[in-house]
Amino acid sequence: MPERAVVFVDGNNWYHGLRDLGFTNLGWFNYAKVSAKLISSPREWVATRYYVGQVQQRGDLSLYAEQRRYMAWLTGRDARITVHYGRLEDRPTKDRAALKLRRYLAALPVKINPKLYRDLSAIAALSKVMVTVEKAVDVMLAVDMVSMAIRNEYDVAYLLAADGDYTPAAETVRGIGKKVIAAAPRAGAQLAAKVDTYMRLKKDWFKSCFGP
Repeated sequence: MPERAVVFVDGNNWYHGLRDLGFTNLGWFNYAKVSAKLISSPREWVATRYYVGQVQQRGDLSLYAEQRRYMAWLTGRDARITVHYGRLEDRPTKDRAALKLRRYLAALPVKINPKLYRDLSAIAALSKVMVTVEKAVDVMLAVDMVSMAIRNEYDVAYLLAADGDYTPAAETVRGIGKKVIAAAPRAGAQLAAKVDTYMRLKKDWFKSCFGP
């Protein structure tokens, strides 16, 4: 019997890796083609599971529409591709330079030009800004990869990520007796040390992975 292979995709990790290589039109990036290219005979491609933070219907709705459009297109390429959503959360972050300027203005021993003071204070007020962060995606992927190995749903896991946070999951899956092959456009030294094979994919590798 051929080995059964399941592909686990960290969508955000691969998105930024592909952007680093210079790819921009990722709305046509086809994970069915990626999966077929990675999994060679005699292994059998069973499924590809794509994990990503879900854009909410608020603010700029074009981002929500763009994500839904791509997911519909992606899952329409092959019935074996499924999408699994984590969360996107707004978190405050601090600009260290602006924070330092704020403290400097508060401690000034002499008065300065009022307009200049107001302008500098406005810049200092930017010390707190909101950023959107992805939550639960890597945990969900890792839990699914381990639980599916325990249930004997695959023989080989193809982990499409370069994140060292996946090393405990990779070690656990290998301890169960399954193989783990990681692949990414980026280097991942920590993960590479804990999987059976790590594939650092160059730009030319992806040229046949776009379009229907």
